[in-house]
Amino acid sequence: MRIKGLLTFLAVCTISFLSYSQSRKVIHIPDIPGFQVLKCDFHTHTVFSDGAVWPTVRVKEAWEEGLDAISITDHIEYRPHSKDIVSDHNRSYEIAEPLAKSLNLILIRGAEITRSMPPGHLNALFIKNANLLERDDVFDALKEARDQGAFILWNHPGWKAQQPDTTLWWNDHSRLLQNDLLHGIEVFNSNEYYPEAIDWAKEKRLTVFSNTDIHPPTGMVYDVKNEHRPLTLVFAKSRTEGGIREALFNRRTIAYFNHTLVGNTRLLEPLFFSSIKIKNYPGKLINRGSKTIEIENISDIEYSLELVQPGVGFDAPASIILEPHRITSIELNGNSEQVAGMNELNVYYKINNMWVSSTENAVITVTFSNN
Repeated sequence: MRIKGLLTFLAVCTISFLSYSQSRKVIHIPDIPGFQVLKCDFHTHTVFSDGAVWPTVRVKEAWEEGLDAISITDHIEYRPHSKDIVSDHNRSYEIAEPLAKSLNLILIRGAEITRSMPPGHLNALFIKNANLLERDDVFDALKEARDQGAFILWNHPGWKAQQPDTTLWWNDHSRLLQNDLLHGIEVFNSNEYYPEAIDWAKEKRLTVFSNTDIHPPTGMVYDVKNEHRPLTLVFAKSRTEGGIREALFNRRTIAYFNHTLVGNTRLLEPLFFSSIKIKNYPGKLINRGSKTIEIENISDIEYSLELVQPGVGFDAPASIILEPHRITSIELNGNSEQVAGMNELNVYYKINNMWVSSTENAVITVTFSNN
């Protein structure tokens, strides 16, 4: 009776949730040349491990919040609801898949291999059968995931429950890396930021992630109407599961959280320039003259720019905030006779909320026409 009652309650909650809203938020992050930018969350939980929602709720939340793809990564070794919900490890995916298909949301089969440190918790994405990951030895479990074609990422590497004093890279992680059992790392999880992970990703050629690790309904944790959950931006050749898998293995991701972006300059720079439109009014900038430039930010991302190198022959603003979906006017002022003979004006800014390492920001060159 207890099992029947719990399942009835969950079914009623799910039906109520599904009938509550049919509107979908649009996350305005532009594509870049050659790639579609997909908004993804690769770390979520349901009642089939230690989460608090039915699998279809995870799908509906993601669809309403404007995501392109999610993975339900219920724990293999930790299932506190197992007395009430008796199933195998594939069941949450099987329940969620039909709704995901109907909503055109990409649902990636995944699971969380849950061990003490080292090596800690690791998500296996694109697996074929989660039941086969239930092995006594963690390396055997990861080898099975790898043999199924999985992409494996290290979850919350600086989680205080497992690394209370210092966030360390263990010898076991080097062993995983050497045996093709580790491909990515979370630099942000839920509400925790791990700067060390950015440097490890750069040094060891790992793919960066920002995921929710969500257990309750997302609306209980995030202001989903006005903000967004932590996201992994995937730069894919196609909006398909295969396109995402190819992008992850080729490290084409940006971790996006709290108005911060972490990744490689090869992706951060084109994303910035795809986010803005520059209106350059006619007229030559001359010594002691001025020229007005308008920059429109067409994305949801606020960009904070700080001048790192003066322009040649002219002065530019020391700092600029490009607010989402607004036009920002800036003024350039000539300070030498040299500027009148220049056809282009180059300005060098670092972007304070774009990080390429734990200590370095992305630096971009903005070019304005001078005619």
